[in-house]
Amino acid sequence: MKLLIDDANLDEIRRLYDLYPIDGVTTNPSILSKTGRNPFEVLREIRAFIGKEADFHAQVIAKDAAGMIEDAHAIVKELGEGTYVKIPCVPEGFKAMKSLKKEGILTTGTTIYTSMQAYLAAKSGASYTAPYINRIDNMGYDGIRVAKEIQDIFEMHGMETQILAASFKNSQQVLELCKYGIGASTVAPAVLDGFVNNIAITGAIDVFVNDFEKINGEGATMSTAKK
Repeated sequence: MKLLIDDANLDEIRRLYDLYPIDGVTTNPSILSKTGRNPFEVLREIRAFIGKEADFHAQVIAKDAAGMIEDAHAIVKELGEGTYVKIPCVPEGFKAMKSLKKEGILTTGTTIYTSMQAYLAAKSGASYTAPYINRIDNMGYDGIRVAKEIQDIFEMHGMETQILAASFKNSQQVLELCKYGIGASTVAPAVLDGFVNNIAITGAIDVFVNDFEKINGEGATMSTAKK
């Protein structure tokens, strides 16, 4: 499973890239608005930091197919041909995806709440489909089940489209999809840190360090201890 950061805060992105094996970054209009800055300035800075080879997703704003296509052209022009353009999975969005596929522009079907949205996006040429796991749960349905159902549909029909699962509230949700073979997940910084934020882990490490220091002195490590 690819692991992406769902955030536009460059300081956080730098911190997480330094610590974890990250494959890319996803953004959306709401995430970008939190920076309080020009969206394209932020997007260009992120692209410059993560490099051209990393997965990068940016979303259109227009609601009609023609406008979505124009937005897609602007995104690719500013951020590079390897950028995935996020298109909402609505009728006008499917129309835009079909046209962009013919142009060789990569797309990600987003705002997915149902399996049929994902199926139509895949048929329209999307490289990724992004089911909103926690938002589906909040509607009274099962986000994990929907993502697994989409995966089954893609495999059953030999579709090359991958899932980019989004909207997580905890690491257990990510784990469930990782075990099922979902292609990618995009995770907020707090959820990503929660993968290893466990008092049992830190407690065990503290015990090892304390035991070592009893013999070798406070602050001693394997590189500074007497040889």
